[in-house]
Amino acid sequence: MHPLLRDLLATGPVLTDGAWGTQLQARGLAVGEFPDLWNLEHPEKVLEVARAYVAAGSQVILTNTFGANRLRLAAHGLESKAVELNRRGAALSKEAAGQKARVFASIGPTGQLLMSGEVSAQQVSDAFLEQAQALAQGGADALVVETMAEVEEACLAVKAARQTGLPVVACMVFDSGKDHDRTMMGTTPEAAATALVEAGADVVGANCGQGIAGFIPICRRMHAVTNVPLWAKANAGLPEMVNGVPVYRTSPADFASLIPDLVQAGASFIGGCCGTSPDFIAAAKARLDALRQQN
Repeated sequence: MHPLLRDLLATGPVLTDGAWGTQLQARGLAVGEFPDLWNLEHPEKVLEVARAYVAAGSQVILTNTFGANRLRLAAHGLESKAVELNRRGAALSKEAAGQKARVFASIGPTGQLLMSGEVSAQQVSDAFLEQAQALAQGGADALVVETMAEVEEACLAVKAARQTGLPVVACMVFDSGKDHDRTMMGTTPEAAATALVEAGADVVGANCGQGIAGFIPICRRMHAVTNVPLWAKANAGLPEMVNGVPVYRTSPADFASLIPDLVQAGASFIGGCCGTSPDFIAAAKARLDALRQQN
């Protein structure tokens, strides 16, 4: 295990952060506006989000770089800013983290499907390598390949990220099938975990897609086929649309109440995704602290 991961996990499960997009929207990000551009245009707002999670107790925070790969940026005419956006995103989170947290920089999907032939594997690999190297240059402590639906794309991202020498987390979205236990492409937790570890991931898991209750069996199934640490960042339930705005009904207390079950299922890194906030992280911290005292 990488020394950084070993040090973080020495005292038990590690608390990560919550959602970024909704937090930026609360600070003025308009619907349809590209969030990553705020690293350059509104860095003070990005810092606010990161600092709020550190204050809530996050031991690991991510970066505002989810969509900052060249292929995704091209849709907004921003591909020339790929390196700058990633370096700045990592630097902002590092500034907010100080000595209190580690920065695991976010690498999201390209938005194009390999299986459809929209883009070549080489183009995808090159885009992820450019992003990963820029995040490393910005000071990231580790890299998180997240919100992936296509395991082939996730594996290309992992292999690119590994070239930086930083620890690599890789997680998929399980939101399909009658039990919501498959990716959009039909991949099971067992198959995803196996493929991601073979690609070189140091940590594997899931994020987004559904509420925390659904993450418990997913973690249990991944834990059965791999010995690497598991990452779990669940949504605050599934949203209801109210006047065109997604509303999440799960409360911080309800979310935190299931954390002991998630830990029992094998999760080592625990945080929140869509609909969660610093209040969720504070509630999760209290529950994790109570678990540590029991043990």
